[in-house]
Amino acid sequence: MIEKILLADSGTGHSEEMLKALMEIPSIQRAQVTILHVVPAQITTDSMTEKWEEGGKVLANAIQSLNLDPNHVNAMLRQGDPKDVVCKVAEEIDADLIIMGSRGLTRIISILENSVSQYVFQLSSRPMLLVKDDIYVKKIKRIMVAVDKSDSAKNCLDLALFLLRDIKGGQLTLVHVDPTAAKTEPKHGAEAEKDPALAEAIAQAKKAGVSYQCVSAVGKPGEVICRLAEESQIDLLMLGSPDRRPSIAKGLPDLDRLLGTSLSDYVRVYATCPVLLARTAA
Repeated sequence: MIEKILLADSGTGHSEEMLKALMEIPSIQRAQVTILHVVPAQITTDSMTEKWEEGGKVLANAIQSLNLDPNHVNAMLRQGDPKDVVCKVAEEIDADLIIMGSRGLTRIISILENSVSQYVFQLSSRPMLLVKDDIYVKKIKRIMVAVDKSDSAKNCLDLALFLLRDIKGGQLTLVHVDPTAAKTEPKHGAEAEKDPALAEAIAQAKKAGVSYQCVSAVGKPGEVICRLAEESQIDLLMLGSPDRRPSIAKGLPDLDRLLGTSLSDYVRVYATCPVLLARTAA
């Protein structure tokens, strides 16, 4: 269920368009939306006043543009470091989903440049919908879910079925990529449905009455998933992102992600559609 959405609005990018597309889905329309704009700390009082005024305008324009039910929207203007404030507010409102823009920077560059979305992605335990600046946001009808045995992937599938159950003409694409098998062409349709890794997801889709198709492939999961999503003109790509934050010092970058071995990080950077990263269900 998605009942509380946090839109981190910087005033640029496509995050507002993404929220608009999401709010067209019947199961989302009753959600409470918090629109957050963060004003970085300034050296002088005059510059601080100017930034607060600019932030107020960003929020006012967002509310007008989104045209949401006033009873279901809350505008929030905060001061501080954006990456810290987004994480803090997500906890405060108990957000079920965070929507953020992303420049799509590669892993090392994003950490060196202190990317807000990269920081929040690593430290938040909540589902995140990331929208790169260079993509086109479409009406959500075709959703792809990357299937594996992890709890986060199962949570991701539950979320996809929740979204699709009320979308007229909606379709779910279930993808399983085996990185260990010998290289072959992806299997589709009945052949793909023989993949044991997809059996449980297929059963859930049938039970939910959601139209689905399957793809079973081999290769490097990140590359294969991104390619299949582009070929299938997917509107929203979803995959589980296990909570792998450092247990001792959450402020330190996850070395696996820094070195580029994380599937979710690869897809975050290279997918040509919006990406929703679901965490393990609480």
